[in-house]
Amino acid sequence: MPKNSWFAAISGLIFTKLFRINDSAQKIALGVGLGVFAGLVPGTGPAAALFLALIFRANRAAALLGGLLTNTWLSIVTFILAIKVGSVILKMNWQTVQQRTEGLFKDFSWAKLLKFSVLETLLPVVVGYLILGLIFGVLGYLLTLLIIRRSLHGDKTAHQ
Repeated sequence: MPKNSWFAAISGLIFTKLFRINDSAQKIALGVGLGVFAGLVPGTGPAAALFLALIFRANRAAALLGGLLTNTWLSIVTFILAIKVGSVILKMNWQTVQQRTEGLFKDFSWAKLLKFSVLETLLPVVVGYLILGLIFGVLGYLLTLLIIRRSLHGDKTAHQ
């Protein structure tokens, strides 16, 4: 069995399950978009994805899947980008914000956390992640909607 065959099997199963959910294309896509948003923002993840799906009446299974697919790994990958985006929006120097944030996590202590300025360090990171989460969530929604509609269109033409 090749190394990546288990990954292909799991991703194929996820893809099949997601696009065979018995719900409207919009509710499924909205669920994925909300899940991607919640999964990208650190500290939220699948629980927040389910909560958002309940509030917006989106498909909960799709939201959970979107949250699980992006939770943690995408947050780590987009860390510097979130700092840059948040810093630009708040008109701050992103290198300074990055140094402060990394310094906080490197030698973490509660006393150090209480001494530093949340507005100068964490706010740009949070703002950046919210903006990136919104962008990736909208992209997740649009891509899922496109795939579902093409899949449904393809099924109809195959049966004719």
